[in-house]
Amino acid sequence: MRIGLFDSGVGGLTVLKTLLNKYPLNEYIYYGDTLNVPYGNKSKEELLKVAKNNIDFLLNKHVDIIIVACGTVSSNCLKELKASYHIPIYSILEPTITYLNTKNYNNIGVIATQATINSHIFRDSIPKQVYEIATPKLVPLIENNELANIENVLVEYLNPYLNKIDVLVLGCTHYPIIKKQIKDLVKKIDLLDMADLVTLNNGQEKRLEIYFSKIDNTIIENTKRILNDDTLTIHKI
Repeated sequence: MRIGLFDSGVGGLTVLKTLLNKYPLNEYIYYGDTLNVPYGNKSKEELLKVAKNNIDFLLNKHVDIIIVACGTVSSNCLKELKASYHIPIYSILEPTITYLNTKNYNNIGVIATQATINSHIFRDSIPKQVYEIATPKLVPLIENNELANIENVLVEYLNPYLNKIDVLVLGCTHYPIIKKQIKDLVKKIDLLDMADLVTLNNGQEKRLEIYFSKIDNTIIENTKRILNDDTLTIHKI
């Protein structure tokens, strides 16, 4: 099965990495729209435009399904994208919301981009206490690999909620890249990585193609580090 995934940048690689580990016998085609990162400050109209461009690129690669490996697009545009294309389109948010509705978490924290928080998809889909926390500084810092002071930024965002929540949802696929720093701060609070809840079937052939709309040394280094593979061939479209 040929599986297309897209995100605004390297964040969706955390989803790809999880799927490669769990379901290695598939053909994965990943597209990171690094030319337009970040997505979190874009309007819904802008998000629909870039998302459709990403899907059109993956369709030209003859994928069988598409996974929206981006919390921002998933929370704002999924309904419209599904209505616009006949190919199956899945998001990382749907299984996450289903999971949270079946678990005994009463106080849920969600960190995500401003656009995801503005959609209120978690609050409106989960009949529990949900604290929606916009964290707009994180994606640019992660994309640029500027992590030296990331702990201070996390403290700024999370400290007001540490005594209120049972679980913290990493509502942007970039955030598992800094999971260690987040865990060091939240201590015993559970962390939920949305990629862990995505399920697929194994195919019969292992293949990986990675594309970005803009490439520089930081993107190349981040990709190889996230996927733990120094032999990767990375393409610019």
